[in-house]
Amino acid sequence: MAVMQTKQATLIGLVAVLLWSSIVGLIRGVSESFGATGGAALMYSVASVLLWVSVGPVRLRALPRPYLVWGSLLFVAYELCLSLSIGYANTGRQAIEVGMVNYLWPTFTMLAAILFNRQRANWLIVPGFVVAIFGITWVLGGDQGLDPASMAANVRDNPLSYGLAFSGAVIWAGYCTVTARIAQGKNGVTLFFILTALALWAKYLFIGGAPMSFSVGGAIYLVLAACAMGFGYAAWNVGILHGNVTVLAGASYFIPVLSAALAAVLLHAPLSLAFWKGAAMVVAGSILCWLATRGQGERPSPSGSSGSSQTT
Repeated sequence: MAVMQTKQATLIGLVAVLLWSSIVGLIRGVSESFGATGGAALMYSVASVLLWVSVGPVRLRALPRPYLVWGSLLFVAYELCLSLSIGYANTGRQAIEVGMVNYLWPTFTMLAAILFNRQRANWLIVPGFVVAIFGITWVLGGDQGLDPASMAANVRDNPLSYGLAFSGAVIWAGYCTVTARIAQGKNGVTLFFILTALALWAKYLFIGGAPMSFSVGGAIYLVLAACAMGFGYAAWNVGILHGNVTVLAGASYFIPVLSAALAAVLLHAPLSLAFWKGAAMVVAGSILCWLATRGQGERPSPSGSSGSSQTT
């Protein structure tokens, strides 16, 4: 019975991988109807309701204060960077590229765990980081592949989107690293989604955003995106708590390729062979960084106690 429950929880966790893989294409679809800011605000509002029902209501007193403060700030900052970077993209192809830049976060998370959480690692961390960065430069080079001039021109076309995506990757790595030490096993994702929705509505009301255009297609994208966000986190939580963490962690590293494939279909944006080579390198680099820390344990802290680390 226990084995069956573990398998079921693992399958639920794998559903989260599929849901998250659809995020880039769905966020872009929402932003095309409701604008980058307004669409994201609607999406996180609906996702907050879904999380409230599926994960449960927020219990502020149960959350450690450091986690409440730093978790809220980093989570909201990341979600703003993610949604707005995709929403501000000029084309569907650019939205996919921006999403790929965001998927540098697994590599950055491993580096942060080594630097700040005393995570041990072997020599594979170096080629892993190099391959991941090399893959992103290949993706941003467009159809030419590894071409510094094309990459620079591509980034200059929309520095805001690419900058937000890169910042998001760094911020999420910080979130994973910090919360691994201070969360004490608590989960504040429902609260964090509500705060993200409020921040986006504040931006829309006080700073402004593109006018919303309601349509049946836009509403469908909105519901699907909110479900992918909300149920994705809920399913991942079940998988991590009760399933095979090793299987889930390995599967999560293939999200960039799955995400690009689904987004290409949803956004009718064909991708070149050069893009897929770059995407494969991003995945390979992330896996190498993950392998570099497998079974390595943590460095003992100066006081003799060990801090917690998180592998994603």
